[in-house]
Amino acid sequence: MLLKIYKYHGAGNDFIIIVNRNQVFTTSQETIRWLCERHFGIGADGLMTLESDKENDFKMHYFNADGNEGTMCGNGGRCIVHFAKKEGIIQGDSTVFSAIDGIHEAKFISNNIIKLKMNDVPIESIKNMPEGLFLDTGSPHLVRFEKEIGSIDVYSTGKKLRYSPALAKQGGANINFVEINKENLKMRTYERGVEAETLACGTGAVASAIAFSVKNNISQSPIKIKALGGDLKVHFQRTEKSFNNIWLEGPVQFVFSTKTNI
Repeated sequence: MLLKIYKYHGAGNDFIIIVNRNQVFTTSQETIRWLCERHFGIGADGLMTLESDKENDFKMHYFNADGNEGTMCGNGGRCIVHFAKKEGIIQGDSTVFSAIDGIHEAKFISNNIIKLKMNDVPIESIKNMPEGLFLDTGSPHLVRFEKEIGSIDVYSTGKKLRYSPALAKQGGANINFVEINKENLKMRTYERGVEAETLACGTGAVASAIAFSVKNNISQSPIKIKALGGDLKVHFQRTEKSFNNIWLEGPVQFVFSTKTNI
């Protein structure tokens, strides 16, 4: 079958997008893994299908680069919104779509800057562990604050923590190494499913911003996040019980489209 695919990235976090409104594409683990493989395939951190949704503009279905179905992807969500508008699936500068973790809103700030609304995070769900601060922002994350993240072996340390006994009880997690600066947070991420460092992570940026707020008992937002692939912002409102009205903001970029036989 000849398949049309689209390549996007959000702050360096790159994705393959496939229109699957008629359920033509069979999302086999082997096919997804091959498409995402950087040496023998197209290459991407993950793959998304855009599917029909009777109640919302569309449905986002996300798969990790290893071919397994993934949890929510913040940068992927922003990319697929840009794609949906480019394809005429949504009109105007806002949209509502469904994903594995529920309903999301998104807004265009400019042509290539998109804000995505994330789910609320109850404060009681944030766990202080010996390895770091654990929380779920659509995907599970462990946030570790470090003095200098540039010298960290993210692959080796992240892999070790990702499979640590404490996190195994949670089903594993993405590992975020965060450095606090005056103007922003610097972040590097070992992403499960990719099993390597990625240039950015949307749900990881949200987790890092919330963990920073908890650690320093602050409520001000937005918090600027500097990832290897670009800059993100996390907006939120903090109450005694929860982080609400969470928005992930940042750049997206269409890279190319092509066709391939599968």
